[in-house]
Amino acid sequence: MKKICALLLGVLVFAGCSGCGQTASSQAESAAPARQPTKFDQYVSNTVIATGNNKCIDEANGVTYRGYFPLEAYGTFDYSFYFSNTVDSTWDDGRLGYGGQPGGAYSIAGAAVYDGGQIQPDGSALMTGEVLLAEITFDGSKSRQVAPGETFWSDPVSLTLPEDHYLIWEWTITGKEIPCICMSGLTPAFYSTGGQFIYANEVPMPVLIGCDRKVGTKIAAFGDSITQGCQTTANGRKFWAAQIAGTLGEDYALWNLGLGYARASDAARGGDWLERAKAYEMVLVAFGTNDIISGRYGGTGADSPEQIEASVRSIVSALREAGCRVVLFNAPPFDLKPEAEAIRNAYNAAVPKIAEELGAEYFDFAACLADPADPAKALYGGHPNDTGCAKAADAFLNQYRALIDSTIQKP
Repeated sequence: MKKICALLLGVLVFAGCSGCGQTASSQAESAAPARQPTKFDQYVSNTVIATGNNKCIDEANGVTYRGYFPLEAYGTFDYSFYFSNTVDSTWDDGRLGYGGQPGGAYSIAGAAVYDGGQIQPDGSALMTGEVLLAEITFDGSKSRQVAPGETFWSDPVSLTLPEDHYLIWEWTITGKEIPCICMSGLTPAFYSTGGQFIYANEVPMPVLIGCDRKVGTKIAAFGDSITQGCQTTANGRKFWAAQIAGTLGEDYALWNLGLGYARASDAARGGDWLERAKAYEMVLVAFGTNDIISGRYGGTGADSPEQIEASVRSIVSALREAGCRVVLFNAPPFDLKPEAEAIRNAYNAAVPKIAEELGAEYFDFAACLADPADPAKALYGGHPNDTGCAKAADAFLNQYRALIDSTIQKP
């Protein structure tokens, strides 16, 4: 749930891992620059639901949006919510939003957080009886004008959520070209223009549900719709990033930065999305599929293996320079046509070398999800189902749990 300590980490030794000494990433830790603490050190993600912007709302005129967020840790904590008025990644061909697109000016009439009640067995929300926990302010005011491309935080507020209750974020906004996230059925989300709430797939939301809680390691999952969790069980939190977080427990924080349609070329351009990933000790970098299928924004089709490699090298280099420990995933099978499959194979052949040369770790994501009899075939679907995600999460933790536990928290 895209990092590593910017302190000098020195030599890390795997506990309980036979035949392991220094990892590829630990060898370069002493070169990591010193960093100044930021609010991202204090307020860590407290939900496995992906947060970020991959599309725009054309226009909202006094529309109230609600998002229901299951939490990683329950109880009483101080929260602060972070916002970015920029689109992080490209949606489809970019006409509905492209990476780096500044949002338009908009106004916040009011915002509030509710206790949404017990999460139902199927992941749905009760939709009645929500309890107001706090009205949210921004620099002491209940309203705010937001400029194009601006980033900002809400004022801190203490919230108490009982175990397995939804936190509801609600706000009323007016403006045009407002960055939003396509929730893709991963958690309940709604809008209202004054009457009843209606289901919504596209909702402007904070890009961080920030919680002041102490954790051992902060992990960012930085990728596309497969990372976001698309086409796993609706509201079920069965995608691979959520299953990793569930196994690790609340002593860790996982920030899901996965966004549907995202490409490595979107992240490689820099900007706030990549900057957010840099804030965490460990970053799991999992791009490639949309670079192969759609290519970069403004391009003429699929990126070449060399272009994808260049984008990924740029991402990993930026993260390593920020002091992050990086685990680089290869591109999983997606039942591609032969020409696209050739690009995937060529890129995947380069991934171990990219990781080795840049001091990152390598995870063979594709091997977890491919049909052993036909590696081009996505055994659990191009967007892996719950079973495929469980297999990938288990394999990842078997390989990297010791590394996660050895990572030193930033001060």
